[in-house]
Amino acid sequence: MFECAGESLVGIVSAPLVPAEVGVLVIVGGPQYRAGAHRQFVLVARHLAVRGIPCMRFDYRGMGDSTGPASSFEALNDDIDAAIGAFLKAQPGLSRVVLWGLCDGASAVCLYPAETDRRVAGSLLLNPWVHTEAGEAKVFLKHYYLQRLTDPAFWKKLLGGKVSVLSSFGSLFSLLKVAGGSADKPSAAAAVQVEEATGSLPERMAKGLARRDDPLAVLLSGRDYVAREFDQMQASSAEWRAVLGRQGVEVLHFPEADHTFSGVGECDAVAEATLKWMQANGLARV
Repeated sequence: MFECAGESLVGIVSAPLVPAEVGVLVIVGGPQYRAGAHRQFVLVARHLAVRGIPCMRFDYRGMGDSTGPASSFEALNDDIDAAIGAFLKAQPGLSRVVLWGLCDGASAVCLYPAETDRRVAGSLLLNPWVHTEAGEAKVFLKHYYLQRLTDPAFWKKLLGGKVSVLSSFGSLFSLLKVAGGSADKPSAAAAVQVEEATGSLPERMAKGLARRDDPLAVLLSGRDYVAREFDQMQASSAEWRAVLGRQGVEVLHFPEADHTFSGVGECDAVAEATLKWMQANGLARV
């Protein structure tokens, strides 16, 4: 148990037998709690601990067993700061952490001012959430509607009256209209701005990472629209290309994985990729 802004937060530490200087702090995507989908975060934490890396996962304010009102992923800086402190206090010898986040948990990692926090040794982003309405529309047009319109089975159902023409093409034209808008326009649901923030969510994430010089890895699933939106966004963003192109940044692809790496062996593959990346960057024993 630890405190953040007067609220009580819950964290679980998976500890190795031998103390380590660098650990992994899991920032969950929301609305979700510290176990993760199909116990993903539990499995990753235990996998790393067995291999000598302490790992902590926690419920931020308003989620899981932590108290307080629910927070947007864009307002987790205090939660992350408190969790780092609690993690270091709970593990003897621990002095730095790698921030490890999935989806909008990865977005929160980008927005955290790690450049001023010497306790942060690096960051791993899994399928980062860079959502905008225009970006989402383009992804669906490219990866859903294009595939559907070139599928003979779809036209067979359409001509057989099993598919509503008005509904199908109405949705298509709506997406075309949205996709033609500004790719920087954030959706009302996903882009709740903190008071001092300026720019779209993807822009603010890129600016946050650009201020750092610590190691960074981005892990992307092959069967995930969130990852496809990230691909599309970074291809058209000079800021993101600069971030991903700098020394010490690695992009890893998991072609058969879904958003939460739920397939057989995929969770272990992510944990192993985390371990090898930390070893390659001098953050874990080889």
